[in-house]
Amino acid sequence: MQRLSTVLTVGLLALGSASAFADQCETVKMADPGWSDIAATNAITGFLLDGMGYKAKVDTLAVPITFGGLKDGQVDVFLGNWMPAQQGFYDKFVATGDVTQLAKNLDGTEFTLAVPDYVWDAGVHNFADLNKFADKFDKKIYGIGSGAPANISLQEIIKKNDFDMGQWKLVESSEQAMLAEVSRAVKKQKFVTFLGWTPHPMNVQLKMHYLKGGEKYFGDTGSVYTLTRKGYAQACPNVGKLLTNLSFTQEMENSIMAEVVNRKVSNADAAKAWIKANPAVLDKWLEGVKTVDGKDALPAVKAKL
Repeated sequence: MQRLSTVLTVGLLALGSASAFADQCETVKMADPGWSDIAATNAITGFLLDGMGYKAKVDTLAVPITFGGLKDGQVDVFLGNWMPAQQGFYDKFVATGDVTQLAKNLDGTEFTLAVPDYVWDAGVHNFADLNKFADKFDKKIYGIGSGAPANISLQEIIKKNDFDMGQWKLVESSEQAMLAEVSRAVKKQKFVTFLGWTPHPMNVQLKMHYLKGGEKYFGDTGSVYTLTRKGYAQACPNVGKLLTNLSFTQEMENSIMAEVVNRKVSNADAAKAWIKANPAVLDKWLEGVKTVDGKDALPAVKAKL
């Protein structure tokens, strides 16, 4: 009887541990730096997780805080590791093994300084052309949120006086505030240079061109990777499998972001509508993936459409 009691106790403890283990995975803590593209991919992932019986918890965090959160285990997933733009953070956190680069989720990105078409037509095609028109630009570059890797690269250019830009000033603000400033400049046909990237609705809303010459800092074309906290895919293998499967296209992201901007719908609604119109993507995304209670994920997610 004593032996049976011991076996039951051990079994109950094991079940309790398994339940606690599952509970740790049911809420997936994700980060969003306030970028339209990551809001779209987070929304896609959130819809899939919801259909699987999980809950996505998304916090708006600056990039440095996101990397620190991944290292400390406060953030589970970040879908916005833009490379090579985030090379410095990669070297500090991923290369050291403190954060895991799980999978590539997007290819063929651009992320560098851009100018409107009339500035391009005036002869600004390269980083080296900017200082030739310094007065027209008011020696200002419009960047994104403070601490963003791209801003750090621009500050380095200024500090090193690369392209004779040592007297220039970086104006840091949110993505939305930066684009509002650019739109005001465009209406007045004023010279302006700013951080641009694709995929993003700005490529449709603005007649713009990307400058060459900054490849040392921004690369040529790049990729976006999914990061997780160390050991996450082993601790939560089902969610890890989903994240490994997830890959996006520029057309997909641009379509969702344009829907948000043009029709004033939420990212969640735009993502769901895109998936409903393109259900074949679910086959690859959900291959080998289960619901939280162990059933096939594909029919469960499709039922949410």
